[in-house]
Amino acid sequence: MKIKVSRRAHFNAAHRLYKADWSFEKNDAVFGKCNNPNFHGHNYELIVSVTGEIDKETGYVIDMKELKDIIKSEVEEAFDHKNLNVDVPEFKTLNPTAENIAVVIYNKIKPHIEQDLELEITLYETPRNFVTYCGG
Repeated sequence: MKIKVSRRAHFNAAHRLYKADWSFEKNDAVFGKCNNPNFHGHNYELIVSVTGEIDKETGYVIDMKELKDIIKSEVEEAFDHKNLNVDVPEFKTLNPTAENIAVVIYNKIKPHIEQDLELEITLYETPRNFVTYCGG
């Protein structure tokens, strides 16, 4: 029997959506106000879900304290109160869209959980705009 457990987290970060090899006009047409050269910020809400079998000894899919610690070290400490374009190495050449942020978070967390567990990342950029990534 598989079950999904989830932990919610939060971080604040600034970013700018643009492609360096495009003109300002093209960036502005594609990314609009998200192309602000002075950056803009979001209060991101993150849900990290892990799906797997319940361990017969512990009753856990994953120890939630362990998951909390992984999220803190891999996401919150890396992203909170940072300028994603400037301060986070993964985004030096990768546009920090919600989609790309979710994939980066997945790739940072996945090596820290058991291989047989499934990982799902849901990232809210605003209360109405969110993305979900399950690997692949």
